[in-house]
Amino acid sequence: MSNEPGREQWASRLGFILAAMGSAVGLGNVWRFSYVTGENGGAAFLLIYMAFIIIIGIPIIMAEFTIGRKAQSDAVGSFEKLAPGKPWKVAGLLGVAAAFLILSFYGVIAGWITYYFTNYLTGTLWSAPAEGYESFFISFITNPTKPFFWQFLFMALTVAIVFVGVKKGIERSNKILMPLLGVLLIVLSIYSLTLGGAQKGLAFLFTPDWTALTDPNIYLAALGQAFFSLSLGMGALITYGSYLSNQERLPGAAVSVAVLDTSFAIVAGLMIFPAVFALGMDPASGPGLVFMVMPDVFDSIGFGGIFGLLFFFLLAAAALSSSVSLLEVAVAYFIRKFSWSRQKASLIIGSIIFVIGIPSSLGQGVLSDIQIIGGRDILDSIDFIASNIFLPLGGLIIALFMGWGFKKADALRDSDFGETTLGHIWLFLIKFVAPIFIFLVFLSSIGLFN
Repeated sequence: MSNEPGREQWASRLGFILAAMGSAVGLGNVWRFSYVTGENGGAAFLLIYMAFIIIIGIPIIMAEFTIGRKAQSDAVGSFEKLAPGKPWKVAGLLGVAAAFLILSFYGVIAGWITYYFTNYLTGTLWSAPAEGYESFFISFITNPTKPFFWQFLFMALTVAIVFVGVKKGIERSNKILMPLLGVLLIVLSIYSLTLGGAQKGLAFLFTPDWTALTDPNIYLAALGQAFFSLSLGMGALITYGSYLSNQERLPGAAVSVAVLDTSFAIVAGLMIFPAVFALGMDPASGPGLVFMVMPDVFDSIGFGGIFGLLFFFLLAAAALSSSVSLLEVAVAYFIRKFSWSRQKASLIIGSIIFVIGIPSSLGQGVLSDIQIIGGRDILDSIDFIASNIFLPLGGLIIALFMGWGFKKADALRDSDFGETTLGHIWLFLIKFVAPIFIFLVFLSSIGLFN
Protein backbone atom coordinates (compact mmCIF):
# COMPACT_ATOMS: atom_id res chain seq x y z
CA MET A 1 0.00 0.00 0.00
CA SER A 2 1.14 3.55 -0.61
CA ASN A 3 2.45 5.81 2.14
CA GLU A 4 0.28 8.63 3.39
CA PRO A 5 1.54 12.04 2.19
CA GLY A 6 4.46 13.31 4.27
CA ARG A 7 4.70 10.07 6.29
CA GLU A 8 8.14 9.51 7.81
CA GLN A 9 10.19 6.29 7.89
CA TRP A 10 12.94 4.92 10.09
CA ALA A 11 16.47 5.71 8.98
CA SER A 12 17.73 2.19 9.79
CA ARG A 13 16.66 -1.28 10.94
CA LEU A 14 18.66 -0.85 14.17
CA GLY A 15 16.89 2.42 14.84
CA PHE A 16 13.51 0.71 14.42
CA ILE A 17 14.39 -2.22 16.72
CA LEU A 18 15.78 0.12 19.39
CA ALA A 19 12.71 2.36 19.12
CA ALA A 20 10.39 -0.66 19.42
CA MET A 21 12.51 -1.79 22.38
CA GLY A 22 12.23 1.71 23.78
CA SER A 23 8.47 1.41 23.57
CA ALA A 24 8.60 -1.96 25.33
CA VAL A 25 11.51 -1.41 27.73
CA GLY A 26 10.62 1.17 30.32
CA LEU A 27 8.95 1.45 33.69
CA GLY A 28 7.08 -1.77 32.89
CA ASN A 29 10.35 -3.70 33.15
CA VAL A 30 11.81 -2.12 36.28
CA TRP A 31 9.16 -0.28 38.28
CA ARG A 32 6.05 -2.31 37.38
CA PHE A 33 7.65 -5.75 36.89
CA SER A 34 9.37 -5.64 40.27
CA TYR A 35 6.32 -4.80 42.34
CA VAL A 36 3.84 -6.94 40.36
CA THR A 37 6.21 -9.91 40.65
CA GLY A 38 6.61 -9.18 44.36
CA GLU A 39 2.86 -9.00 44.92
CA ASN A 40 2.23 -12.26 43.02
CA GLY A 41 4.67 -14.67 44.59
CA GLY A 42 7.81 -14.30 42.53
CA ALA A 43 8.87 -17.37 40.53
CA ALA A 44 5.38 -18.75 39.84
CA PHE A 45 4.38 -15.40 38.39
CA LEU A 46 7.58 -15.20 36.34
CA LEU A 47 6.92 -18.65 34.88
CA ILE A 48 3.41 -17.73 33.72
CA TYR A 49 4.62 -14.35 32.49
CA MET A 50 7.29 -15.93 30.27
CA ALA A 51 4.78 -18.47 28.92
CA PHE A 52 2.45 -15.61 27.96
CA ILE A 53 5.35 -13.81 26.25
CA ILE A 54 5.94 -16.87 24.03
CA ILE A 55 2.39 -17.93 23.18
CA ILE A 56 0.75 -14.49 23.13
CA GLY A 57 3.36 -11.73 23.18
CA ILE A 58 5.53 -12.65 20.20
CA PRO A 59 2.59 -13.62 17.94
CA ILE A 60 0.81 -10.30 18.63
CA ILE A 61 4.02 -8.29 18.13
CA MET A 62 4.30 -9.96 14.72
CA ALA A 63 0.65 -9.19 13.98
CA GLU A 64 1.03 -5.52 14.92
CA PHE A 65 4.21 -5.07 12.88
CA THR A 66 2.56 -6.78 9.89
CA ILE A 67 -0.60 -4.67 10.08
CA GLY A 68 1.32 -1.41 10.49
CA ARG A 69 3.82 -2.00 7.70
CA LYS A 70 1.20 -3.21 5.22
CA ALA A 71 -1.16 -0.29 5.86
CA GLN A 72 1.49 2.42 6.37
CA SER A 73 -0.89 4.27 8.68
CA ASP A 74 -1.66 4.92 12.36
CA ALA A 75 -3.34 2.49 14.76
CA VAL A 76 -6.88 3.34 13.62
CA GLY A 77 -6.12 4.18 9.99
CA SER A 78 -4.40 0.81 9.48
CA PHE A 79 -7.64 -1.07 10.12
CA GLU A 80 -9.64 1.42 8.05
CA LYS A 81 -7.29 0.82 5.12
CA LEU A 82 -7.08 -2.95 5.40
CA ALA A 83 -10.75 -3.58 6.28
CA PRO A 84 -12.76 -0.52 5.15
CA GLY A 85 -16.28 -0.29 6.52
CA LYS A 86 -15.73 -3.09 9.04
CA PRO A 87 -15.60 -2.79 12.84
CA TRP A 88 -11.99 -4.02 13.24
CA LYS A 89 -10.85 -0.43 13.79
CA VAL A 90 -12.22 -0.76 17.35
CA ALA A 91 -8.82 -2.30 18.16
CA GLY A 92 -7.11 0.89 17.03
CA LEU A 93 -9.54 3.09 18.95
CA LEU A 94 -8.96 1.01 22.10
CA GLY A 95 -5.22 1.45 21.55
CA VAL A 96 -5.52 5.23 21.28
CA ALA A 97 -7.72 5.33 24.39
CA ALA A 98 -5.25 3.10 26.27
CA ALA A 99 -2.38 5.37 25.22
CA PHE A 100 -4.22 8.35 26.74
CA LEU A 101 -4.92 6.49 30.00
CA ILE A 102 -1.52 4.83 30.42
CA LEU A 103 0.49 7.95 29.63
CA SER A 104 -1.69 9.94 32.05
CA PHE A 105 -0.43 7.93 35.05
CA TYR A 106 2.88 6.92 33.46
CA GLY A 107 3.83 10.58 33.41
CA VAL A 108 3.12 10.76 37.15
CA ILE A 109 5.46 7.84 37.98
CA ALA A 110 8.09 9.13 35.57
CA GLY A 111 7.83 12.50 37.30
CA TRP A 112 8.68 10.78 40.60
CA ILE A 113 11.76 9.27 38.92
CA THR A 114 12.80 12.62 37.48
CA TYR A 115 12.50 14.11 40.98
CA TYR A 116 14.80 11.41 42.39
CA PHE A 117 17.29 11.95 39.58
CA THR A 118 17.36 15.68 40.30
CA ASN A 119 17.90 15.02 44.02
CA TYR A 120 20.86 12.78 43.21
CA LEU A 121 22.15 15.43 40.81
CA THR A 122 22.09 18.07 43.55
CA GLY A 123 23.57 15.67 46.12
CA THR A 124 20.47 15.64 48.35
CA LEU A 125 20.16 11.82 48.17
CA TRP A 126 23.85 10.97 48.30
CA SER A 127 23.21 10.11 51.93
CA ALA A 128 20.05 8.92 53.63
CA PRO A 129 17.63 11.72 54.60
CA ALA A 130 16.98 12.08 58.32
CA GLU A 131 13.50 10.58 58.02
CA GLY A 132 14.70 7.58 55.97
CA TYR A 133 14.05 6.78 52.32
CA GLU A 134 10.58 5.35 52.88
CA SER A 135 9.33 8.47 54.65
CA PHE A 136 11.10 10.67 52.09
CA PHE A 137 9.22 8.93 49.27
CA ILE A 138 5.85 9.02 51.01
CA SER A 139 6.15 12.68 51.98
CA PHE A 140 6.98 13.55 48.37
CA ILE A 141 4.13 11.66 46.63
CA THR A 142 1.57 12.92 49.16
CA ASN A 143 2.62 16.55 48.67
CA PRO A 144 -0.16 18.43 46.80
CA THR A 145 2.14 20.37 44.45
CA LYS A 146 5.56 18.71 44.03
CA PRO A 147 4.48 15.58 42.07
CA PHE A 148 2.27 17.80 39.91
CA PHE A 149 5.27 19.94 38.88
CA TRP A 150 7.50 16.95 38.06
CA GLN A 151 4.71 15.31 36.10
CA PHE A 152 4.46 18.50 34.01
CA LEU A 153 8.23 18.59 33.43
CA PHE A 154 8.34 14.99 32.26
CA MET A 155 5.36 15.43 29.93
CA ALA A 156 7.01 18.53 28.46
CA LEU A 157 10.10 16.43 27.60
CA THR A 158 7.91 13.76 26.02
CA VAL A 159 6.07 16.30 23.90
CA ALA A 160 9.37 17.88 22.81
CA ILE A 161 10.71 14.60 21.37
CA VAL A 162 7.50 13.71 19.51
CA PHE A 163 7.31 17.34 18.33
CA VAL A 164 10.68 16.94 16.55
CA GLY A 165 9.70 13.78 14.65
CA VAL A 166 10.49 10.11 14.00
CA LYS A 167 14.13 10.14 12.85
CA LYS A 168 15.51 13.15 14.69
CA GLY A 169 13.47 12.68 17.88
CA ILE A 170 12.29 9.12 18.53
CA GLU A 171 14.97 7.11 16.70
CA ARG A 172 17.98 9.19 17.71
CA SER A 173 17.06 9.26 21.42
CA ASN A 174 16.56 5.46 21.60
CA LYS A 175 19.89 4.71 19.89
CA ILE A 176 21.60 6.36 22.86
CA LEU A 177 19.34 5.49 25.78
CA MET A 178 18.63 1.77 25.30
CA PRO A 179 22.26 0.49 25.26
CA LEU A 180 23.14 2.70 28.24
CA LEU A 181 20.21 1.39 30.27
CA GLY A 182 21.13 -2.22 29.50
CA VAL A 183 24.75 -1.79 30.63
CA LEU A 184 23.81 -0.07 33.87
CA LEU A 185 21.13 -2.63 34.79
CA ILE A 186 23.65 -5.46 34.31
CA VAL A 187 26.28 -3.70 36.46
CA LEU A 188 23.79 -3.02 39.27
CA SER A 189 22.36 -6.55 39.17
CA ILE A 190 25.86 -8.01 39.52
CA TYR A 191 26.45 -5.82 42.56
CA SER A 192 23.06 -6.70 44.04
CA LEU A 193 23.96 -10.39 43.84
CA THR A 194 26.91 -9.74 46.16
CA LEU A 195 24.58 -8.58 48.93
CA GLY A 196 23.45 -10.77 51.83
CA GLY A 197 20.01 -11.33 50.35
CA ALA A 198 21.19 -12.87 47.07
CA GLN A 199 20.20 -16.45 47.96
CA LYS A 200 16.70 -15.50 49.13
CA GLY A 201 16.25 -13.12 46.22
CA LEU A 202 17.21 -15.77 43.65
CA ALA A 203 14.95 -18.34 45.32
CA PHE A 204 12.06 -15.88 45.31
CA LEU A 205 12.57 -15.16 41.61
CA PHE A 206 13.41 -18.63 40.30
CA THR A 207 12.02 -21.29 42.71
CA PRO A 208 8.27 -21.50 42.12
CA ASP A 209 5.68 -22.13 44.80
CA TRP A 210 3.53 -24.44 42.67
CA THR A 211 0.48 -23.91 44.86
CA ALA A 212 0.41 -20.29 43.66
CA LEU A 213 -0.57 -21.54 40.20
CA THR A 214 -4.07 -22.27 41.53
CA ASP A 215 -4.68 -18.55 42.09
CA PRO A 216 -6.42 -17.07 39.00
CA ASN A 217 -5.22 -13.58 39.92
CA ILE A 218 -1.65 -14.59 39.00
CA TYR A 219 -2.71 -15.31 35.42
CA LEU A 220 -4.51 -11.98 35.22
CA ALA A 221 -1.49 -10.12 36.60
CA ALA A 222 0.91 -11.96 34.28
CA LEU A 223 -1.15 -11.22 31.17
CA GLY A 224 -1.57 -7.57 32.17
CA GLN A 225 2.18 -7.29 32.76
CA ALA A 226 2.98 -8.93 29.40
CA PHE A 227 0.71 -6.49 27.55
CA PHE A 228 1.99 -3.47 29.50
CA SER A 229 5.66 -4.40 29.20
CA LEU A 230 5.59 -5.28 25.49
CA SER A 231 3.27 -2.37 24.59
CA LEU A 232 0.77 -4.82 23.12
CA GLY A 233 -2.73 -3.82 22.12
CA MET A 234 -2.15 -0.07 22.38
CA GLY A 235 -1.24 0.52 18.75
CA ALA A 236 2.36 1.56 19.45
CA LEU A 237 3.84 -1.35 17.51
CA ILE A 238 1.34 -0.87 14.67
CA THR A 239 2.35 2.80 14.53
CA TYR A 240 6.08 2.03 14.67
CA GLY A 241 5.64 -0.77 12.11
CA SER A 242 4.00 1.72 9.77
CA TYR A 243 7.29 3.65 9.55
CA LEU A 244 9.04 0.51 8.19
CA SER A 245 9.93 -0.14 4.56
CA ASN A 246 9.13 -3.45 2.88
CA GLN A 247 12.83 -4.32 2.83
CA GLU A 248 12.90 -5.03 6.58
CA ARG A 249 12.28 -8.58 7.85
CA LEU A 250 9.64 -8.73 10.57
CA PRO A 251 10.07 -12.10 12.38
CA GLY A 252 13.61 -11.40 13.57
CA ALA A 253 12.61 -7.91 14.72
CA ALA A 254 9.61 -9.25 16.67
CA VAL A 255 11.62 -11.93 18.46
CA SER A 256 14.44 -9.46 19.19
CA VAL A 257 12.03 -7.02 20.83
CA ALA A 258 10.37 -9.74 22.96
CA VAL A 259 13.61 -11.42 24.05
CA LEU A 260 15.39 -8.17 24.89
CA ASP A 261 12.35 -6.80 26.71
CA THR A 262 11.98 -9.95 28.85
CA SER A 263 15.73 -10.00 29.52
CA PHE A 264 15.55 -6.44 30.79
CA ALA A 265 12.74 -7.42 33.17
CA ILE A 266 14.61 -10.44 34.55
CA VAL A 267 17.83 -8.46 34.99
CA ALA A 268 15.80 -5.80 36.83
CA GLY A 269 14.48 -8.57 39.10
CA LEU A 270 18.05 -9.73 39.76
CA MET A 271 18.92 -6.15 40.66
CA ILE A 272 15.97 -5.52 42.99
CA PHE A 273 14.98 -8.72 44.83
CA PRO A 274 18.37 -9.65 46.37
CA ALA A 275 18.47 -6.06 47.66
CA VAL A 276 14.91 -6.34 48.99
CA PHE A 277 15.77 -9.40 51.10
CA ALA A 278 19.19 -8.04 52.13
CA LEU A 279 17.47 -4.94 53.52
CA GLY A 280 14.71 -6.97 55.20
CA MET A 281 11.92 -5.39 53.13
CA ASP A 282 8.68 -6.92 51.91
CA PRO A 283 8.83 -7.82 48.18
CA ALA A 284 5.10 -7.03 48.02
CA SER A 285 5.66 -3.40 49.00
CA GLY A 286 3.85 -2.18 45.90
CA PRO A 287 4.58 0.65 43.45
CA GLY A 288 7.06 2.35 45.79
CA LEU A 289 9.44 -0.63 45.82
CA VAL A 290 12.08 0.86 43.48
CA PHE A 291 12.00 4.24 45.26
CA MET A 292 12.46 2.78 48.74
CA VAL A 293 14.88 -0.09 47.98
CA MET A 294 17.39 1.17 45.43
CA PRO A 295 18.52 4.28 47.37
CA ASP A 296 19.42 1.98 50.29
CA VAL A 297 21.42 -0.17 47.87
CA PHE A 298 23.31 2.86 46.62
CA ASP A 299 24.04 3.88 50.21
CA SER A 300 25.93 0.62 50.68
CA ILE A 301 28.14 1.11 47.60
CA GLY A 302 31.31 3.13 47.34
CA PHE A 303 30.47 6.16 45.20
CA GLY A 304 26.84 5.09 45.58
CA GLY A 305 25.64 8.60 44.82
CA ILE A 306 27.04 8.31 41.31
CA PHE A 307 25.29 4.97 40.82
CA GLY A 308 22.05 6.50 42.10
CA LEU A 309 22.45 9.42 39.72
CA LEU A 310 23.02 7.11 36.74
CA PHE A 311 20.27 4.68 37.74
CA PHE A 312 17.53 7.26 38.07
CA PHE A 313 18.72 9.13 34.99
CA LEU A 314 18.54 6.02 32.85
CA LEU A 315 15.29 4.88 34.44
CA ALA A 316 13.86 8.29 33.53
CA ALA A 317 15.29 7.85 30.04
CA ALA A 318 13.63 4.42 29.71
CA ALA A 319 10.37 5.93 30.88
CA LEU A 320 10.80 8.69 28.33
CA SER A 321 11.29 6.24 25.44
CA SER A 322 8.07 4.43 26.38
CA SER A 323 6.09 7.62 26.94
CA VAL A 324 7.19 8.86 23.52
CA SER A 325 5.74 5.73 21.91
CA LEU A 326 2.47 6.20 23.80
CA LEU A 327 2.15 9.81 22.75
CA GLU A 328 3.10 8.91 19.17
CA VAL A 329 0.11 6.52 18.96
CA ALA A 330 -2.33 9.34 19.67
CA VAL A 331 -0.41 12.00 17.73
CA ALA A 332 -0.17 9.85 14.58
CA TYR A 333 -3.93 9.27 14.72
CA PHE A 334 -4.81 12.95 15.11
CA ILE A 335 -2.33 14.01 12.41
CA ARG A 336 -4.15 11.80 9.90
CA LYS A 337 -7.69 12.25 11.21
CA PHE A 338 -7.71 16.05 11.38
CA SER A 339 -4.79 16.91 9.05
CA TRP A 340 -2.97 18.56 11.95
CA SER A 341 0.74 19.23 11.79
CA ARG A 342 2.95 17.05 14.00
CA GLN A 343 3.76 20.07 16.13
CA LYS A 344 0.11 21.03 16.72
CA ALA A 345 -0.93 17.45 17.49
CA SER A 346 1.99 16.96 19.91
CA LEU A 347 1.19 20.09 21.91
CA ILE A 348 -2.59 19.59 22.06
CA ILE A 349 -2.62 15.86 22.82
CA GLY A 350 0.28 16.11 25.27
CA SER A 351 -1.55 18.87 27.16
CA ILE A 352 -4.79 16.87 27.33
CA ILE A 353 -2.99 13.77 28.64
CA PHE A 354 -1.22 15.89 31.28
CA VAL A 355 -4.57 17.19 32.53
CA ILE A 356 -6.05 13.68 32.60
CA GLY A 357 -3.09 12.57 34.75
CA ILE A 358 -3.57 15.20 37.46
CA PRO A 359 -6.05 13.06 39.51
CA SER A 360 -3.52 10.18 39.51
CA SER A 361 -0.90 12.58 40.84
CA LEU A 362 -3.16 13.92 43.57
CA GLY A 363 -4.50 10.43 44.28
CA GLN A 364 -1.50 9.64 46.45
CA GLY A 365 -2.20 12.64 48.68
CA VAL A 366 -5.24 14.93 48.85
CA LEU A 367 -7.38 12.50 46.82
CA SER A 368 -6.05 9.32 48.47
CA ASP A 369 -9.43 8.53 50.02
CA ILE A 370 -10.96 8.07 46.57
CA GLN A 371 -11.17 4.44 45.48
CA ILE A 372 -12.60 3.46 42.12
CA ILE A 373 -12.13 -0.25 41.36
CA GLY A 374 -11.87 -2.98 43.98
CA GLY A 375 -10.33 -0.78 46.65
CA ARG A 376 -7.72 0.64 44.26
CA ASP A 377 -6.72 4.29 44.36
CA ILE A 378 -7.05 6.52 41.28
CA LEU A 379 -3.67 5.67 39.74
CA ASP A 380 -4.03 1.90 40.26
CA SER A 381 -7.60 2.00 38.95
CA ILE A 382 -6.53 3.75 35.74
CA ASP A 383 -3.68 1.23 35.42
CA PHE A 384 -6.15 -1.63 35.89
CA ILE A 385 -8.61 -0.31 33.28
CA ALA A 386 -5.87 0.24 30.70
CA SER A 387 -3.63 -2.79 31.37
CA ASN A 388 -6.23 -5.43 32.22
CA ILE A 389 -9.16 -4.38 30.04
CA PHE A 390 -8.28 -2.05 27.15
CA LEU A 391 -4.93 -3.66 26.21
CA PRO A 392 -6.12 -7.31 26.32
CA LEU A 393 -9.30 -6.40 24.41
CA GLY A 394 -7.24 -4.55 21.81
CA GLY A 395 -4.83 -7.46 21.61
CA LEU A 396 -7.71 -9.92 21.25
CA ILE A 397 -9.17 -8.00 18.31
CA ILE A 398 -5.73 -7.67 16.68
CA ALA A 399 -5.20 -11.45 17.01
CA LEU A 400 -8.64 -12.19 15.57
CA PHE A 401 -8.10 -9.72 12.72
CA MET A 402 -4.73 -11.20 11.80
CA GLY A 403 -5.89 -14.80 12.19
CA TRP A 404 -9.35 -14.57 10.68
CA GLY A 405 -9.61 -11.22 8.88
CA PHE A 406 -6.59 -11.92 6.66
CA LYS A 407 -6.39 -14.58 3.99
CA LYS A 408 -3.90 -17.23 5.07
CA ALA A 409 -1.63 -16.66 2.08
CA ASP A 410 -1.66 -12.88 2.60
CA ALA A 411 -0.86 -13.21 6.29
CA LEU A 412 2.11 -15.49 5.62
CA ARG A 413 3.41 -13.27 2.81
CA ASP A 414 2.95 -9.92 4.54
CA SER A 415 4.55 -11.18 7.75
CA ASP A 416 7.68 -12.32 5.83
CA PHE A 417 7.20 -15.89 7.11
CA GLY A 418 6.09 -17.33 3.80
CA GLU A 419 5.05 -20.98 3.62
CA THR A 420 7.33 -22.06 6.48
CA THR A 421 6.71 -24.20 9.56
CA LEU A 422 7.27 -21.20 11.82
CA GLY A 423 4.73 -19.24 9.79
CA HIS A 424 2.07 -21.91 10.26
CA ILE A 425 2.85 -22.16 14.00
CA TRP A 426 2.47 -18.38 14.27
CA LEU A 427 -0.88 -18.48 12.49
CA PHE A 428 -2.11 -21.27 14.76
CA LEU A 429 -1.11 -19.29 17.86
CA ILE A 430 -2.67 -16.06 16.59
CA LYS A 431 -5.89 -17.76 15.42
CA PHE A 432 -6.60 -20.05 18.34
CA VAL A 433 -4.21 -20.03 21.30
CA ALA A 434 -3.77 -16.29 21.91
CA PRO A 435 -7.49 -15.39 21.59
CA ILE A 436 -8.59 -18.21 23.92
CA PHE A 437 -6.05 -17.32 26.63
CA ILE A 438 -6.76 -13.61 26.39
CA PHE A 439 -10.52 -14.18 26.54
CA LEU A 440 -10.34 -16.50 29.56
CA VAL A 441 -8.08 -14.15 31.50
CA PHE A 442 -10.25 -11.19 30.51
CA LEU A 443 -13.32 -12.98 31.93
CA SER A 444 -11.35 -13.39 35.16
CA SER A 445 -10.59 -9.66 35.22
CA ILE A 446 -14.29 -8.83 34.87
CA GLY A 447 -14.93 -11.03 37.90
CA LEU A 448 -12.80 -8.69 39.99
CA PHE A 449 -15.52 -6.06 39.77
CA ASN A 450 -17.91 -8.24 41.73
